[in-house]
Parts: sequence; C-alpha cells; structure tokens
Amino acid sequence: MSGLFITFEGGEGSGKSTQIQLLINWFSAHYPGREILTTREPGGTAEAERIRNILVTGSAEKLSVEAEALLMIASRTEHVQKVIVPALRRGAIILCDRFSDSTLVYQGLAHDLSIDKLVAIHEFGFDDLRPDLTFLMDVPAELGLQRAGQRQMAEPGKPSAAESRFEDKGIEFHQRVRAGFLALADRYKERIIIIDASQSAEHSDLQVKEHLINKLPDDL
Repeated sequence: MSGLFITFEGGEGSGKSTQIQLLINWFSAHYPGREILTTREPGGTAEAERIRNILVTGSAEKLSVEAEALLMIASRTEHVQKVIVPALRRGAIILCDRFSDSTLVYQGLAHDLSIDKLVAIHEFGFDDLRPDLTFLMDVPAELGLQRAGQRQMAEPGKPSAAESRFEDKGIEFHQRVRAGFLALADRYKERIIIIDASQSAEHSDLQVKEHLINKLPDDL
C-alpha cells in the first residue's frame, strides 16, 4: 500500500487531537494534492461510532475489561477494513487519534494482563495492521486529567463533554496507563516516538515536526 499511516497515542488530556489539527496544514503545504485523512478511535465509521458511545459514556465500571477490549477491537476492525486500508491503497496520508496501542495499554498493561491475546484478536480482525509511525504524547496523569476536566467544563454542550467514562477510572488507573504507554514505546522503539506533551501545544508541535522531517520516507 502506498499511503502513510500515522497515529497519536497517550493518556487523557495529552493533546493528541490538537496535534493532529496542527499537522493538517503542514502536510497540505508540503504535499499539495495528496489526500489527507483524519480519523479517530474508537470510531471512524457509523457502526464504530455507535460502539464508541457504549465505550466512552456511562459509569466507569459498567463493562468488564474483557468486554471492553472486544468492543474496542470490533470497532477497530470495522475502521481498518472500511476506512484505513482503502485510504492507504489510494495513497492517502492518515492521521489517526488512537489505534491498537491504546487497547494494548488501557485494556492490557494497565490491568496487568498479557497483551498476547489482544494481539491475536487484532490479527484475526485485520492481520494486526500497524502504523508506519506513532507519536506518544506523554504527560503526567495528574496534568492530563486536569486538562481533560478543563476541556469538559469549557465545552459543556458538546457530546465530548459526556465522554468521560475513562477519565472517571481514577488517578491510579491513569498512572498505570502512562507507565504502560512508556513500556510499549520501549518495546516498539523503532515505531513509537515519545513527545514531551507537558508544556504548550506549540512546544509539542515543534517536536512532532522535527521527528517527522527525519522519519518520513524520501519517496512519500
């Protein structure tokens, strides 16, 4: 496939969506005429967005971790088969807010569960397609949750303000999430780039673009 698949990972309030928005204009300027697709998980198709609503709203403990993982991967399978793979075949540049690394961390490492079974389910769904490049927006859990809370207060009428199920899981869970992402970055260091997201969005943006310039293939 001739496209480019870039994902953004990190805990709550780490600034993933902001960085994706900042990159759209950069890619448009450097690769004029190239299709640029932005998408998110869970979600990305009508059916996957319905699953998203189950996953991100309601009480923090309403689902078992196993049910949560299966729903996440079901949503991702729809997303990959119907959106991501066709876009890559068209040669698109894809910027995705979360992907399979989030499931390996949130439903795996943060619960001290082996990620091998999760990887196997991904392989069943879509041959475990991996991104070409992943930016891990790293921020202390306390700061990330503070930012997420401020965002919800600033946008009380938006649907995203009600999508607080994972934020409600508590600080200890989110500390394990951060540790899980850092462990995953060490395991897949050839793909995952850690970005210090504890400062301004502009500071993160400079780091992301510096790495992009060094990592993008010459024949993109």
